[in-house]
Amino acid sequence: MSNFGLIGKSLTYSFSPSYFKHKFSLENITGKSYKTFELEQLNLDSLNQIILTHKLKGFNVTIPYKESILPLLQEVSAEAKLIGAVNTVCVDWESENKYRLKGFNTDWIGFSKAVRPFLTQHHQKALILGTGGGAKAIAYALKALGVEFFWVGRHNKFEYENYLNFNEINENVIHFFKLIINTTPLGTFPQTDTFPVIPYHFLSTEHLLFDLVYNPDETSFMKKGRSFGATAINGSSMLRFQADEAWEIWNSTG
Repeated sequence: MSNFGLIGKSLTYSFSPSYFKHKFSLENITGKSYKTFELEQLNLDSLNQIILTHKLKGFNVTIPYKESILPLLQEVSAEAKLIGAVNTVCVDWESENKYRLKGFNTDWIGFSKAVRPFLTQHHQKALILGTGGGAKAIAYALKALGVEFFWVGRHNKFEYENYLNFNEINENVIHFFKLIINTTPLGTFPQTDTFPVIPYHFLSTEHLLFDLVYNPDETSFMKKGRSFGATAINGSSMLRFQADEAWEIWNSTG
């Protein structure tokens, strides 16, 4: 039996276990399991306990630990280093109780594959709502796609020039940036009535809204965008693409 899983703080919303269960069944993959592991705090002891107890071969990492897991890893892929966040970890067992951890980032690949079919000539400039680990992966993907972007947050912790506060998003900004990506957890089940506060009434049919949230299928962010003519898609396809990429890593590394 090879064990895999997802580490995060609150995981009731996650479709990852059901996705992998379906994948194992569909592809006749036997002897594999995928479980969720909720941690109130991520540290070396809590991580070690999970890995040793469940003999994990690999695991995914989600909010809020994609950045804080970095110091706990023995090795990090070149792309994950550049991004500054990890969402996939391979466990390389050296003995019964000794292992090495290597971190990867498959979020950027998942986003690239998910958003590419929807991009048009209007979507050459983007707003990334949020500044966490997911946002960093999106920024890396946008660079690879040749799309200019600005970060949007509550304060400029990056001290970048391409940064806006949420209260600076006005009609001109909305008109200028036709691709808007929500990387915050706002709107995730069960808090489905929450959403990023931007002036949705300035959106148009040229706008594309991408929400990394996939539970529920249609978030408040998406509903508000669609009510003003924008195209809006959720993160379900990104989840599938990044999960498949993680699966390839787990079966070719370690």
